[in-house]
Amino acid sequence: MNIIQQLEKEQVAIVAAQRAVPVFGAGDTVIVNVKVVEGERTRVQAYEGVCIARSGGSINENFTVRKMSYGEGVERVFPVYSPLIDSIKVVRRGEVRRAKLYYLRDRTGKSARIIERRASEFEDQVDMEVAASTAVSAAANAEIKAKAKAEAKASGKGKKK
Repeated sequence: MNIIQQLEKEQVAIVAAQRAVPVFGAGDTVIVNVKVVEGERTRVQAYEGVCIARSGGSINENFTVRKMSYGEGVERVFPVYSPLIDSIKVVRRGEVRRAKLYYLRDRTGKSARIIERRASEFEDQVDMEVAASTAVSAAANAEIKAKAKAEAKASGKGKKK
């Protein structure tokens, strides 16, 4: 593993430790709580819509959410590991066969609806993905702690007098 991949993995572990990143994909309806800065104040704004695409990998991963606002379709791209994202919540799971749902841009009304996936179909898949991500984040956290201890020991800060 090269150094860049290792650094990206550490950064992903740090963000994952601060807030949970749920397992979701194209077709899922999500609520993204975004931190908005207005002057000196900050507030949290909810953005609810259908995830139409997920792209990239590691620290550069992002997803596109589409919603209807006053009859106009609005899309917004969010980096998964951005510090401006307060939380991500999956409202419902969609049953789709594609990874990118760009065809929804041309559709309105009933043809733009996505069928909801029943719980029994995706429970096993989600459980496996959560178990894998938990194991990876636990291993990454252990690596980060070990490196911090080694650096503290090398600098002499970890010694008691």
